[in-house]
Amino acid sequence: MKVAMISHGYAPRIGGAERQLGAVAPVLKEKGIDVSVLTRQLPGTEPYEVIDGVPVYRLPVPGFKALASLAFTFFGLKTLRKINPDIIHAHELISPSTTALLAHYLFKKPIVLNPHSSGPFGDVQKMNHKFLGQWRLKQFCQEAAAFIAISGEIDAELAGLGVPRSRRLQISNGIDSRRFKKLDDAERLECRRKLGLPADSRIAVFVGRLVPIKRIDILLAAWKNVNRIDPQALLLLIGSGPLEDELKKDAPAGVLFCGSHEDVAPYLQASDLFILTSDSEGIPVSLLEAMSCELPCLATAVGGIPDVITHEKSGWLVPAGDVEAVQLAVQLLFNDPALRLALGKHARETILEKYTVDTMALRLKSLYETLIANRGMP
Repeated sequence: MKVAMISHGYAPRIGGAERQLGAVAPVLKEKGIDVSVLTRQLPGTEPYEVIDGVPVYRLPVPGFKALASLAFTFFGLKTLRKINPDIIHAHELISPSTTALLAHYLFKKPIVLNPHSSGPFGDVQKMNHKFLGQWRLKQFCQEAAAFIAISGEIDAELAGLGVPRSRRLQISNGIDSRRFKKLDDAERLECRRKLGLPADSRIAVFVGRLVPIKRIDILLAAWKNVNRIDPQALLLLIGSGPLEDELKKDAPAGVLFCGSHEDVAPYLQASDLFILTSDSEGIPVSLLEAMSCELPCLATAVGGIPDVITHEKSGWLVPAGDVEAVQLAVQLLFNDPALRLALGKHARETILEKYTVDTMALRLKSLYETLIANRGMP
């Protein structure tokens, strides 16, 4: 069975969706699915290469935004015709899903559409503001063989668009729990030494793109007060993005901008607390990775996060945009090692039960096999 995945981003671009797709595609390959990835060509990347056994086709996206979208779709259709997949699986309801829709019309291939975020900044709302966005949403709902909802909120939005239950499947993101695991005390100290981090400081970590929706400004405002009380505490920001220079100007003491890293596991394993202060999320891959490392997680109660975290059991939830709530939660968790240990233990149990990449891959494989057996019908 041949499946073509279409995504705006893929390695070496590092983001939650990119890491998720990069994790599941090789596992699907191991399970007998012939997976290919179509994505944008970024400066310095080859138009074609094989990564972890998965062929990656990078599509030219020259010029301004509208022209780039047209080029993505044109070259995407050309590539899909060449590789002739049995199923097309598109990530995000923007250019990838539009390309998949046109391929469905032209080549009569079943398509699977996979929104990655919800709420006011999510996939559905984005489409409402795009050229012919509402028309495209209507066509997606009519023509897609299946939609994958990674969270309950996304599933509810799809239901609101009129997608029947039979074509909505809740398949959550999954991560490699073998790679993202807790280190023992000696290994953790060695990890800090290699990263150049102090052995005794209390360390919090954020992993993600430095973009407005992540609300790093809220985190930095809270950290200013945390640092006043605990000057030795450190906040690691792992990632890059358009807000980086602006955030650096406003950053209080005790904040380290560490840039993007393909392998974020060591930073999670070296830390005492993971923090995510986003205004909107689907199921954040960085959160799942932190939970798998038995790292206690402090996050805003938005999007799919409450699907993953049970407050005060497998993590700690705060309202979005509340600087004081973030600050107080950081202080509480920093000052209670037993609570951090309990939250981390239950977090790991949650991952092993529901959010491994093997579980995700098996459910996707089952969906693909059902679509093929039923000639594209769920």
